[in-house]
Amino acid sequence: MIYQKEDFRKLFDISSDVFSKLEIYHALLLKWQKAINLVSPNSIPQAWHRHFIDSSQLVELIPETAKIYADLGCGAGFPGLVLAIMRPELEVHLVESDERKCQFMRTVARETGANVQIHTKRIENVSDDFCPDFVTARALSSLENLFEYCLPWAQKNKNLELCFLKGARAEEELEIAKKKYSFDYTSTQSITDSGAQILSIQNLTSM
Repeated sequence: MIYQKEDFRKLFDISSDVFSKLEIYHALLLKWQKAINLVSPNSIPQAWHRHFIDSSQLVELIPETAKIYADLGCGAGFPGLVLAIMRPELEVHLVESDERKCQFMRTVARETGANVQIHTKRIENVSDDFCPDFVTARALSSLENLFEYCLPWAQKNKNLELCFLKGARAEEELEIAKKKYSFDYTSTQSITDSGAQILSIQNLTSM
């Protein structure tokens, strides 16, 4: 099933104000995509399904105790900027090394009033800038690499939770990561892709 814009509020309990902000985000994505390759061009006709709903399904996985949230390699802001709009009480850090994509996210944040801090840095260079309670990444890197990025935070914050959207190689990536890291995890089926799953990770330590 391909979800449309009108399906969004059926799936997620959000206010009219939040939905209006997501509509502004979508309009800016369409505008900027003409000049900058923010997301795959093939995904634009299904942007609500592929990007906005795919990102929003993570909102229910954010721990109630989380106060500081980081999204790594967020590109055009998915899922981090979407979740920032949906959960404005969070302190949100968006990490993206591409300056043009950061300019886009700054524009979306300004137009929607999203409270975010955007770090135009490589992920390995932000570990001392903040210490999150909750971290996400979508289509960024292997689980092993993601754990390497997040380990400094896990060592500082024993309650850190990680949430990664993964595709068909999720099980293989888990087995490889287990050779170097100890962790607990649960898997949730993605609502936008039958071949994808969301991995929720806790208690990450190195072996």
